[in-house]
Amino acid sequence: MTTAIVHHPIYEKHDTGPGHPEMPARYRVVIDALQGDKELWNSLSEITPEKPSQGLVQAAHTKDHFKRVEGAFANGLDRLDMDTTISMQSFDASMFAVGGAIAGVDAVMSGEVKNAFVAVRPPGHHATAESTMGFCMFNNVAVAARYAQNKYPEIDNVAIIDWDVHHGNGTQGIFYSDPSVFFFSMHQYPWYPGTGSRGETGQGKGLGTTMNLPVRAYTKAADQNAAFDGAIAEMASKMKPDLIFISAGFDGHLTDPLGQLQLEDADYAAMTRTMMQWADEACGGRIVSCMEGGYNLQTLGETVRTHVAALGE
Repeated sequence: MTTAIVHHPIYEKHDTGPGHPEMPARYRVVIDALQGDKELWNSLSEITPEKPSQGLVQAAHTKDHFKRVEGAFANGLDRLDMDTTISMQSFDASMFAVGGAIAGVDAVMSGEVKNAFVAVRPPGHHATAESTMGFCMFNNVAVAARYAQNKYPEIDNVAIIDWDVHHGNGTQGIFYSDPSVFFFSMHQYPWYPGTGSRGETGQGKGLGTTMNLPVRAYTKAADQNAAFDGAIAEMASKMKPDLIFISAGFDGHLTDPLGQLQLEDADYAAMTRTMMQWADEACGGRIVSCMEGGYNLQTLGETVRTHVAALGE
């Protein structure tokens, strides 16, 4: 069993303009770092995703949201919101981003690989059911989670683990009342987008299926890792997901310009191994990891390489 790498050249064509942190070079430095480790790259199963249908995207988004995003390109707009700028190929990139997460699900569920890393942009975890936000157009992980539940009868319960420096408000909101999807986010707090307090635990039938681990700026990496391991252990004692997603943001790295956390490459490897242990115990090792944030071009590639190498152990 190996690890899949899901990627597509369209991810580099989403042009956010000069000075934007979510820049095309993020994709390039990740792929270059992975390909630069020839032993690792040759061990990966390469997968090229397809463009999904509108119906698949609307499993997690409203019809109006889809139409608004699609229509922005036809109308020549250069941004969808204050933070989310777009270019001519951004809509295709966003659709293939969703398609990448879906392809990761299919690869893992087919049994051809144990887990998958989706080297995707634009990211997705801030996109709500109704709106774009924070560089995100469609919520890649949320759509893929719904896709997995709808397509594969053996997938009833899903866990989404988000370790981006920013709270995954969009993912949380989409599943806040859904008891079949457990959402966990570890993030700097208070920080953008201002959500993710410990008191946010779900509502209605979903009460208790959301868990937030807010972390103060400049928290020592060892303390953050211990808190993460404790949270995962608590979750593992209470639930057995059939599939695990990671919203893998790398902007908690101590060099990242958009956060003030202190994680290093070894910490991401350790968190990855913690996730793999839980997945091995709960669901035959099935993990789909999708890239979210991470904005230091000098460190991002190596941090992702470390994460992918750990997935392949």
